[in-house]
Amino acid sequence: MADPIQIELVAADRVVWSGQAREVIARTVEGDLGVLAGHAPLLSLLVPGVVEIFPYEGGDVVRAAVEEGFLSVADNHVSILSEDAFLASEVDAAAVKAELESAKADEDDAAVRRAEAKLRLVDKTS
Repeated sequence: MADPIQIELVAADRVVWSGQAREVIARTVEGDLGVLAGHAPLLSLLVPGVVEIFPYEGGDVVRAAVEEGFLSVADNHVSILSEDAFLASEVDAAAVKAELESAKADEDDAAVRRAEAKLRLVDKTS
């Protein structure tokens, strides 16, 4: 097995998840990005979407909905910094559907994208 990478998924108010993984996948302005051990250093802008973290020792894939933010890779360390982030277990599907309808009614495209990312997270875990 390849070397582990250290992952830090951080929201503005808390560390959402931290640990070792074998891979992480996140959506950036350039598209979906997968990071494995030995990845070249980079800094990219996150877009609202689902981050998937594959733990190093196996176990369930960690999925989180993130908003806009940054993804940084250096020396087998990945920092995912988002204004807000939610683990799948923290998302209430009914509340998010109401949030989406409200955002659509308000014609708030950014809020629509955030709500859709949370719904994709719920759909993947169902």
